[in-house]
Amino acid sequence: MTVPLPPLPPAADEAYRPGGRSLADLVDAEHRQLLGLADQVTDPDLAAERRREVIDVLTAAVSRHLSAEEQYLFPAARAAVPASAELVDREIEADAALLTALKGLSGPDDPALAEVADRVRRHVSRVAALMTPLRAVATDAELIRLGNRWQIAEEAAPTRPHPGTPATPPWNKIVEPAVGVVDKLRDAVTGRRTQLADLERQPKT
Repeated sequence: MTVPLPPLPPAADEAYRPGGRSLADLVDAEHRQLLGLADQVTDPDLAAERRREVIDVLTAAVSRHLSAEEQYLFPAARAAVPASAELVDREIEADAALLTALKGLSGPDDPALAEVADRVRRHVSRVAALMTPLRAVATDAELIRLGNRWQIAEEAAPTRPHPGTPATPPWNKIVEPAVGVVDKLRDAVTGRRTQLADLERQPKT
């Protein structure tokens, strides 16, 4: 066992493969989504109202993604690939800067949007470099179990940027879900769009 996770069921052996999606697959898929949203939000031909909606979804997607990343990917990388510890520390700082930049956006015409999009692209590149050695040492079962926990963490994660919340376990696993409840209540009251599928939803007439 290279990644710190709860023990497998007593009957499990080396061939045991839990159900679910691999952490590596989830991270890759979400990174593609984030890159697509970054491209949309900086599209000069996008109407202001549509850009506002894309900003909301990008903000929520990044907030959820970074929350799950800091709860499970970073601790796994530290434990399984000790040489990555310095990279993880730098990425935690970069995550806080990205959340701060998102929180500071004033609207669809904010010139800081280009900087936010660039930060998202750099994040994807850096975390991809962390995933490569983790994939090499973690088993398929470990990556799937991490993926299952990642998805649970994202379900409970904040949908708005909170750069001041704890970024390492155990406190982020306690604080982030609590903050997420408040964010989701605000989203429900305001009708804010927070999912990619929401961008395809037509407004009621």
